[in-house]
Amino acid sequence: MIRTPWLRFARFASTESTLAPSLILRAKALTAEHNELQRILNDSFDAAKAKRAGELRRVATALEDWEAANSAIAELRAMTREDPDQDADLAAIARDELAAETARLESLERNLSASLTPRHPFADLPCMLEIRPGPGGLEGRYFADTVFKMYRALCARKGYRSNVVKYDLAEGAGDQSSAEGELPLQEAILEIEDAGAYGAFRAEAGMHRVQRIPSTESKGRVHTSAVAVWVLPSFAEAGAAGAADEMDFDNPESDFYIDPQELKIETMRARGAGGQHVNKTESAIRMTHLPTGTTVSMQDHRSQHRNREAAWKLMRSRIAARRAERREDEAARLRDSVLSAAQITRGDKIRTYNYNQDRCTDHRAALDVHNLPAVLAGGDVLDRVMDAGREWLVGKEIEMLVAEEEAKAKAAAGGGGK
Repeated sequence: MIRTPWLRFARFASTESTLAPSLILRAKALTAEHNELQRILNDSFDAAKAKRAGELRRVATALEDWEAANSAIAELRAMTREDPDQDADLAAIARDELAAETARLESLERNLSASLTPRHPFADLPCMLEIRPGPGGLEGRYFADTVFKMYRALCARKGYRSNVVKYDLAEGAGDQSSAEGELPLQEAILEIEDAGAYGAFRAEAGMHRVQRIPSTESKGRVHTSAVAVWVLPSFAEAGAAGAADEMDFDNPESDFYIDPQELKIETMRARGAGGQHVNKTESAIRMTHLPTGTTVSMQDHRSQHRNREAAWKLMRSRIAARRAERREDEAARLRDSVLSAAQITRGDKIRTYNYNQDRCTDHRAALDVHNLPAVLAGGDVLDRVMDAGREWLVGKEIEMLVAEEEAKAKAAAGGGGK
């Protein structure tokens, strides 16, 4: 028998669910839109409708799985009720299956909630990790090098294609290294070229704090330093799915568009090691975006042309990130105070690496893991920490979505009562 969605929901409405009613209503509305678009596309193809249907497919699939699990739970519960005519073995099997299906429902509810959150516009793009030392002097620079190496090792282990865009040591610090072989890093940029890297790494943005005894500390005191990590969108490869609109550098509507007349470009001699080439060739580039004051300096390549290309790429990424942040800020101002308080900023202290306690703590997810060397080596323990950060981020987005949907429902009810 074919059941309409509302009848199917009525059948298992008595089962426990942690989903807010507003989310269920939103999921049903988006699924109905998906099904209508599919009906239209079956008759004639339309690129815009196909794109929208693709965006909604994850909601429709998650809702279908969630409804199926609820239906199964309702049927299994009916089979486990005491009935003199009920087969005892069959009831026992039903109880075992009920426990498994109920446990599975929690995961399906989270998947459905996550599918309803707006997908980040850069989620499917490659990314650049920009790493700079924060407060802490030389010790902060040393740990910035460790964080850079941690992400490089992670990429190597997971098979991500990575490229060092920039790696500058602090002036005046020479090539001195710490007891662990860390170099005094001024700034590093690691590009991760795989599609979807931005979505995988965006929860890494923020302040990473280290607590340890420096090798130069004679009294055994623990020092605290910090490293800032930015996650910037990078450019998808030519022909990548969905990349054309985002990567149209000539389209003023694109986040990556920059008017060349708004740039000030200066050439200069590179600093640091390099012999006669450094002293005689103006290969370094400094690029300034006049409207925002954003500055990019690039000297990692011997060729001025390559430095110019790298500077353009980094500038586009930084400007795109600023534009996305501005939209998020504007959206946050439209929310109520609860939502604004939950807004995520790049300046948040997200993680602490404590050497003495062999511990890494993600403060957002309230997760502690031990075996710090494995974390810093980019091992699978780091996967657990990063997964927890992403789950926390999704949880916050779900909270904001629920609050927005409830606010809409309240406003609609208030308007209807006038």
